[in-house]
Amino acid sequence: MRKPLLLLPAAVLLAFAAAYNLPLVSQEGGKSAKADPLGRAKQIYNIDCALCHGATGDGKTDLAKDMQLNLSDLTDPKTLESKTDDQLFDLIRKGNGKMPGEEPARAKNDEVKALIQYIRHMSKNAPAPAAEPAPTASAPTSPGAN
Repeated sequence: MRKPLLLLPAAVLLAFAAAYNLPLVSQEGGKSAKADPLGRAKQIYNIDCALCHGATGDGKTDLAKDMQLNLSDLTDPKTLESKTDDQLFDLIRKGNGKMPGEEPARAKNDEVKALIQYIRHMSKNAPAPAAEPAPTASAPTSPGAN
C-alpha cells in the first residue's frame, strides 16, 4: 500500500531533476531546441510523460501498474481520434486526476503543441509529423504572373 505512495514523489522529483539538466543543444547535428521542435517535444515526453505512459506510449509501465492507473494506449489510432488538439492541449496543461499538468515554465505553448503532434505520431497508423518549414521571404511577383 505504501509503495505506490512513495513512487509518486520519487517520480516527480526525478522529473524535476531531469528537467533542469536538459541540454540546450540537441544531440543531432548541434541544432538548437528551437530549430527542432519535434526533438524538443520528444525530450519533454521522455522526461515528463514516459514515466507513466511508457517510452512507446502504450501506458503499460510498472509505475502505472503500481499506482493502479488505467492509462490509454497512445499507440492505438482510436485512442486520440475523437480528441481535438485544443482538448489535448488543455489536458496536458491542466492535467487530469493523478496526471499533473505541464507548467508553462517547463514547456512553452509551442512546445506543448509540438508535444501533441509527437503523441499523435505514436499511433501505429499515424503519419510521421512533418517539421515546420523555415520561414522564407516571398519574392515579388510581376503584375501579370499567376
